[in-house]
Amino acid sequence: MHVLDDPQDLSPRAQAFLLRAASRQPQRPRLPTDFLGLQDRSGRSIAAPLELVVRREIFATRFGGLTYDVRRCVRVGNERLDSLRGWRFELCDAIRAERKGWSFAWYGEHVSSPVSYLVHTDGRFGVSAGGPFLEVCPSINHLIEGHALMDELHDWEPVPPTSLEAWVPGDMTNAHLGELLETLPPVSEASGPCDRWWRSDDLAIRVFDGWTDSRLRPTGVMLWSRDGRI
Repeated sequence: MHVLDDPQDLSPRAQAFLLRAASRQPQRPRLPTDFLGLQDRSGRSIAAPLELVVRREIFATRFGGLTYDVRRCVRVGNERLDSLRGWRFELCDAIRAERKGWSFAWYGEHVSSPVSYLVHTDGRFGVSAGGPFLEVCPSINHLIEGHALMDELHDWEPVPPTSLEAWVPGDMTNAHLGELLETLPPVSEASGPCDRWWRSDDLAIRVFDGWTDSRLRPTGVMLWSRDGRI
């Protein structure tokens, strides 16, 4: 069943976000996954494996046609930047054989980006900067939860330093970050090994691995405060 018809496995925050911001658009005609001809990592032509068929068709059924805009505020220098970032949940044609399992492409964010948006057959959402699969979130649900949280913070004040884009996180060290995190409860439904959220009534922090295939992925930090102070 589509997530807009049955959002019960999402948090109240994410359900409210979808109710306000989301719509379901018609999907383009496409071949079912089990009719696609693929190549494995050795270049041999094979039929689509069952794990790929199941995961890709579940994505199409559960999220296909979902679109929404995420309200987003960041600070670059002394300037506050407010924007709407659109996301489109529709399958693309590309399918990749990964070192373990498979991944398939979908449209993702409506922004000029050096990465492609992928879902792994183990359920993780990730990207590729032309190289290996890079995990971003443990699942599409985690991705939506993070978007709902980002949107919820749109009228808070972004506190520098702030990452502008996930694929260019820059040097985001903060001498007080560890102390701040110790005082904040984690937001588990939006967090995973590569993208972590903490939030209180007055402060929110996101710490994430950059969307680059550097051997040590750089760390990005985003902070928001109700009154602009930490």
